[in-house]
Amino acid sequence: MKKSLLAALVGGIILFLWQFASWGLMNLHYSQNSYTSNQDEIYEFLKGKLPEGEYMIPTVPKGASPDDQTKLQESLAGQPWMQIKYHEKWSMSMPMNMTRGLIIDIVSVFLLIWILMKIPDLNMGTSVMASLFVGLIGYFTGPYLNSIWFETSTIPDLIDAIVQWGLVGLWLGYFLNRN
Repeated sequence: MKKSLLAALVGGIILFLWQFASWGLMNLHYSQNSYTSNQDEIYEFLKGKLPEGEYMIPTVPKGASPDDQTKLQESLAGQPWMQIKYHEKWSMSMPMNMTRGLIIDIVSVFLLIWILMKIPDLNMGTSVMASLFVGLIGYFTGPYLNSIWFETSTIPDLIDAIVQWGLVGLWLGYFLNRN
């Protein structure tokens, strides 16, 4: 158990450091948070007009009939659409968010270790491939699946899935196979 906890701690730090590099140092995710020169006008227009939440515009109200949904779909062909995540006030707690992120990374690696320890004769190749598969499952069922419906770019998420889980797989393949 002590070995698994140490492996999870180091693996979680590997994930955390890659995420910091990906989002911060390399800014791979810029395409998912792009700047617009119209932001001040958009900001002033929306400020105070929406309750906090996530919006798809245009859409039909909850409980709309299938006929209303069909009419909207037909009228949207070739028209603009958007998604909005609206918050009433900025309240970013960087230390708390980073702490929560690190904890989630450590727990995620610990769950992967539990799976890996069920594999008889675990070796480096199996550790790396299993780790990559876990990363790709997360990518396919999260960012990529959303991109199918909402036409978003997920290349940065794919890079993250491959690099960070590949690095964790290398670490675990090395560490878990030591006597």
